[in-house]
Amino acid sequence: MADMARKQGSHSDITGPRVRDAALRLIARHGYAAVSMRQIAAEVGVQAGALYNYTPDKQSLLFDLMQGHMQELLAASRSADLAGDALARLAGFTRFHIAFHLPRPDQVFVSYMELRNLSDANFAVIEGMRRAYEDVLEDILRDGEAEGVFAMADTRVTTRALIAMLTGVSNWYRPDGQFDTETITTIYWDLVRKSVTA
Repeated sequence: MADMARKQGSHSDITGPRVRDAALRLIARHGYAAVSMRQIAAEVGVQAGALYNYTPDKQSLLFDLMQGHMQELLAASRSADLAGDALARLAGFTRFHIAFHLPRPDQVFVSYMELRNLSDANFAVIEGMRRAYEDVLEDILRDGEAEGVFAMADTRVTTRALIAMLTGVSNWYRPDGQFDTETITTIYWDLVRKSVTA
């Protein structure tokens, strides 16, 4: 009996992540509105009704994907090398953002393109997490203005523009393409630096 309980527990531990992975792949490929719970179940290899052991509904699944991505991003950003003056911290943020996002194109796509499909309550949670991440960059930009090395019309708009630019790399970058990650990071750092330096 104990062995059966253990197997069921292990199966649950494996199937839950498989459901999330399948949902992520399908939503990134086809869009949230076009993906059904039945398709997700087929991708995982379970009956559609079995999905409800892992998530109450498709909206909860989408929210879990976005919240998981933002939790990982915020946790990783707390460990990022953002030491030194504002220019060094901005370089560190640029390197961190690209390194974190490039290996996660599906998560990035879903997290940014499917916001419109969140319920109001779920949107508020994700928006709050996004704001917390944006604040990391905005603090750097404000400090740079105080140091006299950055100049911009509005720090909030600049913050969002820079994050959109840096995140956009995930839409087109391919590991087997013309540029390696280091070259891409160097090019983007040059763009970021030139857009804010006084």
